Amino acid sequence: MTPSTAGHVNRVIVVAVVLSAILEVLDSTIVNVALPHIQAAFGATTDQATWILTSYIVSAVIVMPLTGFVARRVGRRRLILSAVIGFASMSVMCGLSWSLETIVAFRLAQGMFGAFLIPLSQSILFDAFPREKRGQAMAVFGLGVVVAPVLGPTIGAILTEYFSWRMVFFVNLPVAAMALLLLAGELPDDETEDVRIDWKGLALLAIGIGCLQFVLDQGETKDWLSSRVIQIALIASVLGALGFLVHGLSSKTPVVDLRLFADRNFALCNLVIAGFAISLFGGIAILPTFVQNLLDYPVIESGHLFIPRGIAAGLSMVLTGAVLSSRFDPRVLAGLGMLLTAIGNFMLGALNLDAGFWQLAWPGAVSGLGMGLVFVPMSILAFESISQARQDEASGLFNVTRQLGSSVGISLVGTWVVRGLQTNTSVLGQNVTPYSTAAQNYLEPLGLTPDSAEGGAILGQEVSRQAELISYLTVFNNLGLLALATIPLLLFCRAPKPGAQVAVHAH
Repeated sequence: MTPSTAGHVNRVIVVAVVLSAILEVLDSTIVNVALPHIQAAFGATTDQATWILTSYIVSAVIVMPLTGFVARRVGRRRLILSAVIGFASMSVMCGLSWSLETIVAFRLAQGMFGAFLIPLSQSILFDAFPREKRGQAMAVFGLGVVVAPVLGPTIGAILTEYFSWRMVFFVNLPVAAMALLLLAGELPDDETEDVRIDWKGLALLAIGIGCLQFVLDQGETKDWLSSRVIQIALIASVLGALGFLVHGLSSKTPVVDLRLFADRNFALCNLVIAGFAISLFGGIAILPTFVQNLLDYPVIESGHLFIPRGIAAGLSMVLTGAVLSSRFDPRVLAGLGMLLTAIGNFMLGALNLDAGFWQLAWPGAVSGLGMGLVFVPMSILAFESISQARQDEASGLFNVTRQLGSSVGISLVGTWVVRGLQTNTSVLGQNVTPYSTAAQNYLEPLGLTPDSAEGGAILGQEVSRQAELISYLTVFNNLGLLALATIPLLLFCRAPKPGAQVAVHAH
């Protein structure tokens, strides 16, 4: 297949790679909703159940930087077909799991196969179209890979509520079957290279990134540095990362080419996309618990909150990829997208306990518009000077940065909420006494007094609710500030040349 291939083949490739990408990005969020049901089914504690998510993310983050290396060694076609088959097989095994240990093991393997899907899908689609049509192709690609993870909680809630938690894994099968059929029929064979395996670099990479991901995922539940396990994992991560850095820069055939970061745009765009991922996915991570635990929303309705966000993201992605990216400086578009992401978080940070559905949904729609404006322009900037031969490897690194950013965001918001709740409860509690005029006025319509047992219980419950609300609002505002702080980095990026190549890197 060449860029001049007939339009029908181009459309087939678009559908095939979008389906392949959806497999990975949808699975990353759809399982979260089913986690309490899986926990109940296996009689696991909350701490144990988080390994169902952690195992997938850790293995994916370790394997993803190896995309370029493995693709050169076994061939792009063979690798993506194997990845789709392996991912689907492990999805079936996850759905058939009979214990916590088995589902964690199968999720570990599923993450290894899934790590290749996004980078390879992007590279294949990138090569399939002439330069003047890549924006349109990437707009359709982005529609799938941006909307899918946003709507994941909604789909997961419906499947879990009306069927079974096992369906969140089985739903991958028809998508994988169609992707496999189309890829096998349309994707040509490609040449392989006899690349030497850098075992030392591979081991250091696994230690550095794997231990860091473990710290991010388990830090809050184990109280961070007060845990000996977290201390050891953090030290191992630092030593592994330093060793990998030294080895990678000195080796002639490194498993991951760190010299890619010598390109100014690529390095800066990795920083921006990491900050964007923290701000965006940190907010998405705590929104369901915010509305379910504090505002008493049912699971299904909390999932519906993500629909406006998904629609806005899809429209924004199509408009940006097909129209705006060829008419405006991508630095301006990305900056506007970051601004909208910040505004969406600030809107959530101004809510109260009486917030209705649309007061919660509109901020998501604003952030969704920002998603589309960020992903395509950032890819134009990041890959503007990256050669075709290094696209697989660069794409893998770019996605690792995004994944680590989202992991940092999820860890940060979890810590901020818990620590904020403790502080706010203490501060508010000091001001609520039996002699407080505000407390007396609050209980008077109920015929109670602050010094009564029932009145004291009601006041204590309200203090907890208000303290938790302040914690969440503070987190949303912090995420908004972080989004704003990344915008100045765009000023240091070089403007792309006319007709720059486009590749969407989303989650």
